[in-house]
Amino acid sequence: MNKREFIVQDLLSKIYQQDFKDEKLPNQRELAERYQVSRYTIQEAIKRLEEIGIIKTVQGSGMYVQNHYQTSPLVFNTLTRTPYERIASRVLYLDKHKATPEEKQIFQLSEAEDIWTFERVRIVDFKIEQIEKSKLPVSLFPELNEKILEGSIQDYVQSCGYEISHFITSYSPALLTKSQSELLMARKNTPAMKIENRCLLKDGRVYEYSELIAIDYACTYVTPFNKESHQSRKNT
Repeated sequence: MNKREFIVQDLLSKIYQQDFKDEKLPNQRELAERYQVSRYTIQEAIKRLEEIGIIKTVQGSGMYVQNHYQTSPLVFNTLTRTPYERIASRVLYLDKHKATPEEKQIFQLSEAEDIWTFERVRIVDFKIEQIEKSKLPVSLFPELNEKILEGSIQDYVQSCGYEISHFITSYSPALLTKSQSELLMARKNTPAMKIENRCLLKDGRVYEYSELIAIDYACTYVTPFNKESHQSRKNT
């Protein structure tokens, strides 16, 4: 772990421990002295914390912890820590077909309705970082097109009048296939992270199912200790 990432993680730890009086961080000079690094390294660490929404710099006043920083256990992952203007998407294909039995189960469909299937690459700072394959019910999004898919799916869902509730995400190791390695400019069978998402609306409907492949993936969570869960695992 380089010095910048160490400082980011250490400051996150201190923020969640509520070590800073009035939720105000020491100034950059004090932080540079504390961590024995240059002001530039501190500035880069602070920039990262600002990008993921943990702190806010007020000109002439200082650096403050954002009030909503504990609303989610996810602090950041490779994409969520990157500002939207640095992320682009390129659509590889968009197709429509009748739902398979598995898709009917995912989307809780009683009939074999039409399903959108698309694949796109997520590009950060002009480098392809992830390959995403997703499915959405045509009944919810009849006007979906490639132009929409170049932007944010969440923005589009909300523009359709739906209220997003939460995401169910699972992670598992994977090896790049030949086609994936060509897209990500890596060797075949390179270790990667497979990320599966079920995205739910406020009324409980699944509006999207996606599978992402990523290399060089990083993710940080803050998870409160659950004493009851811990005890039940000991007793089984």
